[in-house]
Amino acid sequence: MITAERKPLPEIKESISPYKKILIVGCGTCVAECASGGEKEVALLASALRMDAKKEGRDIEVREITLDRQCVYEFIDQLTALVDQYDAILSLGCGAGVQAVAEVFPKIHIIPALNTTFLAQTKEAGLWLENCRGCGDCKLDYFADVCPITRCAKGLFNGPCGGSKGGNCEVDPETPCAWHLIVTRLEESGRLGKLAPVYPPANWSKKEGKGPRKIVREDQRH
Repeated sequence: MITAERKPLPEIKESISPYKKILIVGCGTCVAECASGGEKEVALLASALRMDAKKEGRDIEVREITLDRQCVYEFIDQLTALVDQYDAILSLGCGAGVQAVAEVFPKIHIIPALNTTFLAQTKEAGLWLENCRGCGDCKLDYFADVCPITRCAKGLFNGPCGGSKGGNCEVDPETPCAWHLIVTRLEESGRLGKLAPVYPPANWSKKEGKGPRKIVREDQRH
């Protein structure tokens, strides 16, 4: 899933300072799962902005709504009857959600309240780990389902650096060494031969250098 973290309150206040009527829009999927943009987080931010304005003697109107997804037009349409009543939309969605809402409503300022971070696995309650870089050329099958591009601090593709200690990374001793995991898994499953070939560098042209990527499924279009 996509993870994000809320921007500092002073930065958000600065962004909305020209406006008196604010619609705060949350997203009920990825950023709700990582506790940064769901209904609860929308309510907390709205409350903080109201309290702050009252303390400073400023008059603002804040309304809250949380969509199932901010990146899907069918859900964005729920804002159609509301946008004309507000000066700006403060979005607690990922960068894709912010841009999708702005595309639908180009005449109103859509202000991001989150910093989009990475693709993550929910490791446990309150802990999300970056496990995928979205490179567009997945080679997890070769590396025992551990991505060396993402999980190795040095992005090594053909074996460990030799600096790990006790199975942990020398760059961050609290992080498991990706290559220790790869070798252990392959050895235990009898697939160590997967490491015999020399793998070429990642093909980053599938991720970068050609503008925004897209997926087209003709069987899904109507």
